[in-house]
Amino acid sequence: MSEPGSAARTRPGWAPFLTPGTRVVLRYRIDRAASPHGEGLTDALGTISAADPTHVHVMTKRGESAVPRELVIAAKQVPPPPQRKDT
Repeated sequence: MSEPGSAARTRPGWAPFLTPGTRVVLRYRIDRAASPHGEGLTDALGTISAADPTHVHVMTKRGESAVPRELVIAAKQVPPPPQRKDT
């Protein structure tokens, strides 16, 4: 039996859209003790720059975030950001 959070938890074929160039939002687990307000989850919103069997690399507004696939609990493809209108 594998331990919670192990790589065996990753489901083959899950979220096949997690490929470079796709804009996504990923919800994933984080260490509550290390988070500033005790949260257990966080999101990464941006474009996937790379993906492999263990990590999804998302380029966010704050830089690249390497998210371990085993910690992702939800993933959704999202549309491009809205265009700013100059006034």
